[in-house]
Amino acid sequence: MAIAKAERLMNLALCLMNTRRPLSKKELRESIEAYREAWQNSSEDAFNRMFERDKDDLRELGLVIDVDESTLDGELGYLARADRNRLPEIALDAEEAAALTLAARVWQQAKMSGAASGALQKLRAAGVPFAEAEGRTALEPRIPAREAAFEPLLTAARDRRPVTFEYRKAGAAAVEQRSVEPWALECWRGHWYLAGYDRDRGDARVFRLSRITGRVKAKSGAFLGAVPEHVDVRATVAKFAGEGATATATVRVRRGAGFPLRTKALGSTRVDELWDELEIPYGNGLGADLAEFGPDVLVLGPEELRADVVDRLRAVAGFEGVGA
Repeated sequence: MAIAKAERLMNLALCLMNTRRPLSKKELRESIEAYREAWQNSSEDAFNRMFERDKDDLRELGLVIDVDESTLDGELGYLARADRNRLPEIALDAEEAAALTLAARVWQQAKMSGAASGALQKLRAAGVPFAEAEGRTALEPRIPAREAAFEPLLTAARDRRPVTFEYRKAGAAAVEQRSVEPWALECWRGHWYLAGYDRDRGDARVFRLSRITGRVKAKSGAFLGAVPEHVDVRATVAKFAGEGATATATVRVRRGAGFPLRTKALGSTRVDELWDELEIPYGNGLGADLAEFGPDVLVLGPEELRADVVDRLRAVAGFEGVGA
């Protein structure tokens, strides 16, 4: 089966690349034996499905296939123009090849693994010295991208498509519908974040992918809003996480809990056998982070932070009570 498909793809590629005018599906069906057999032995639908799959596979392999509506019989025509499928010679030295290999390894445990591996195979076929480069580094970077929202958001950001999704803010009891123009995705401290323009709030926002619930829906048509040349996702997330803040908060943390808080504490004092008292940086979003620790954290001050955490916990308790 693999040999038959490879032969079929090769024949289709040759037909599309060695014609001076666009060819209709009917003409391709008559020219390629496998298509003709599928049409005669099965149905028109079977041929159409086979052709569409083969066309997508060739595009995935890098062949640029143009679609023309001006064929003589009124059907769509297909053509792979030589000027659009001719690439300059690829010349990379060992250091550049090593950098590409390192970048490809980043995606081995993510949904981009297939595309990364395919890209390396194409470059190897072009004579890029990957064999020599692979022995130059012992680094094995990994970026997990297990969130279901990752792939549709990456595609939407690439195509400049606005998206909608349901989002649950940290410590919030209910989800909110968000309409966003996606700009960029970035991984920071093991979590993926989306930066974009929130249409409902009329401002830039950053969203943590693990808090997106349900399916990401891309809208038709590209958004027209300008995308910043540089989107510093990490700086924005760090600001909302309280990093770089000049104010401080005082909290009590139950012994054996709250390790993320302990790692960024400016000071720590043992209160008794159950509690430690920490002084931590206080910035935007700290209340949401503290609420996630539930009964293991008590906020002593400032008062507005304490009120924020109490409100969040009450909202969550009320939501769970309704569900019960």
